Amino acid sequence: MNSQNNNELIVSGIHLELTPSLKFFVREKAQRLFRHEERIVRIRVELECDRQQDVTNRFKAKGHIEIHGPDINATVEADECHKAVSELVDKLDRMLVKRHQLHKEKRNHPHPVEFNGVELPKAI
Repeated sequence: MNSQNNNELIVSGIHLELTPSLKFFVREKAQRLFRHEERIVRIRVELECDRQQDVTNRFKAKGHIEIHGPDINATVEADECHKAVSELVDKLDRMLVKRHQLHKEKRNHPHPVEFNGVELPKAI
């Protein structure tokens, strides 16, 4: 799915049938991430149902945000698929906020550069 800003969302299911309502739910939740950060290139969401595990961790949601700079990855396990998607988007959102704050901190407090023993060219 391509939205207006050439942002791409890829949703895939592993051992799980992706219904249109589930795709719409993931798309709706992911729009919050696209609004939050405009430099996101692509978001991949993988939903997995493991019937071998106990009921409390049956559904796993994996998120991968491709962004300018280091990519962001997160994994969440829950007992319900919609709950796993909601928790995943919340976790990715917190990670984006933390990343933004770190970049802002570096901008506002640059590291000092020492010029001990270096001759600087004279201005003309």
